[in-house]
Amino acid sequence: MKKCKLYSFYVVVCLGLLTGCGTNASTKLNQGPLGEDNLAYKWAQIALEATANDTERFKPRPTVTSRYLALIFVSMFDAWTAYDSKAVPVYLKDVSRRPEEERTLEKKEIAISYAAFRALMEYFPGDSLLFTGFMLDLGLDPDLSSKDPKSPEGIGNLAAFYVISSRKGDGANQYGEEPGSSKIPYFDYTGYKPANSADVNSDLGRWQPKYFSDGKGGRFAPPCLTPFWDRVKPIGLKSADQFRPGPPPKIGSEKLNMEVQEVVDVQSNLTDYQKALVEYMRDGPKSVQQAGHWLRFAQDVSRRDKHTLDQDVKMYFYNQVVAMDAFIAAWDSKMFYDYARPFALVHSLFEDQQIYGWAGEKTGMSQLPGNQWRPYSPEVFLCPPFPSYVSGHSAVSGACAEALRLWTGSDEFGESATLVAGAMTEPDFLGDTVVLHFPTFTETAEMAGFSRVLGGYHIQSDNLEGLELGRNVANEVWGFYNAHVGD
Repeated sequence: MKKCKLYSFYVVVCLGLLTGCGTNASTKLNQGPLGEDNLAYKWAQIALEATANDTERFKPRPTVTSRYLALIFVSMFDAWTAYDSKAVPVYLKDVSRRPEEERTLEKKEIAISYAAFRALMEYFPGDSLLFTGFMLDLGLDPDLSSKDPKSPEGIGNLAAFYVISSRKGDGANQYGEEPGSSKIPYFDYTGYKPANSADVNSDLGRWQPKYFSDGKGGRFAPPCLTPFWDRVKPIGLKSADQFRPGPPPKIGSEKLNMEVQEVVDVQSNLTDYQKALVEYMRDGPKSVQQAGHWLRFAQDVSRRDKHTLDQDVKMYFYNQVVAMDAFIAAWDSKMFYDYARPFALVHSLFEDQQIYGWAGEKTGMSQLPGNQWRPYSPEVFLCPPFPSYVSGHSAVSGACAEALRLWTGSDEFGESATLVAGAMTEPDFLGDTVVLHFPTFTETAEMAGFSRVLGGYHIQSDNLEGLELGRNVANEVWGFYNAHVGD
């Protein structure tokens, strides 16, 4: 193994490194590159690029990519445990903890690199050249397939192997292995059929598919995304329904009518700030979906706190297991209640009224009949194609925000984002440049959740119950995480 290329990442300015490291500066200097320079951070960047490319290839499929990301970081974590004094792998077997003299940064880097590479090749095969190129940049042989349990290369390959093999048949149907799937990946083996068609809404309380533009002058109504995801085996939760919330508001109830009215009211008064918030949390134009979005927030923490490789391996592992399990728990609620979205609810409750709302990319805000109301979203992705209760954005944001709060020991975040209002939704009606501030993890999650109400995708019950569900997931998985890091 050549040291030179891996160690080429170790170029640091020591004076700048010491600034902000406090009393841990000398310790961290001995643990290699920090923040965006550590190799776990760099592999996270590669994984995010692959996730964005997956969205381009297959359209948004947040459940699927959340599983990919989680299993990639579990692979890296499992490989890393062999070089830690007390950590316990999740799936890796038959590998002894390496002697203390072998627990060097270089060996950890090699092990996590092979684990990341093999997992990425399995879950994002369309980007094989990206992954292979990065391995070569590191001076590592992408063709080395050794499973020697005493070498870092072998340990990395074994870690990915055991994760991949252990998760086959986990309910995700990645390989079309479930009965009746005819080897079609992600085939719906549950036989879910929506109660309503895109043309006829015969049961107002149930989810209704909606027509999207195909971008070529035609339209289509996408089917429900992964309606079987409630059957996927979680990693840290005991079961998908462990924290299932109570039912959503009843059709015709005062509570529901008030919440639907709120959606209409907030959309009719959208400010540039609110439009920017909706767009930013919707996560485009090259979306990494919600799990990826919160992985980016975790990277913000890594840069801010100048993380070592060890810290990032552990933080990303916990962060992404939480995201995957939150999606499974959210889908359990979605498919159990099969609840309607505001799109259909507004059409029904305001059918004979003129209301003020967003009339589309070429029109902007306008008076329109209630049965023509729509979310603040482009024609090509008009509304998420699956039931509403609970909000997936809220559940994953609540989960990952709580995870970062628990992991760092503080709710402080302090990041911001700058964007032009309307740029991702209505380019003919651009607003002002807006700065979104994220003072704490909790507030960031609440902003993400409420953005879905502002955008017209969810009512408040979807949001608030989703946030609570996510926090429950994070606290449950916190125990799982601590058991595996040896605390």
